[in-house]
Amino acid sequence: MSLTRQDVDKIAHLARLQVTEQEMPVYVKSLSAIVDFVAELARVDTQDIAPMAHPLVGQHQRLRPDEITESDRHEQYQRNAPRVQAALYVVPRVIE
Repeated sequence: MSLTRQDVDKIAHLARLQVTEQEMPVYVKSLSAIVDFVAELARVDTQDIAPMAHPLVGQHQRLRPDEITESDRHEQYQRNAPRVQAALYVVPRVIE
């Protein structure tokens, strides 16, 4: 599926990106290639393939120990805040 300039323009608008006229052909080509690749992946039959957590059997991801590495300094940080109430930062209301 090849994307058109209008498709890329709509995508750029939704993503709040400014695409210049010089960049437009590059984006059309690149995004079309991505959409084509995803469509190719969607055609692969995965019906009999079991989901796996790791591609290598018997392998596990090594995780570091869950240890506290920093001290609690919220009181120190809140001393710099203009307003604090119940250990929370008070900010101006932005949604009415």
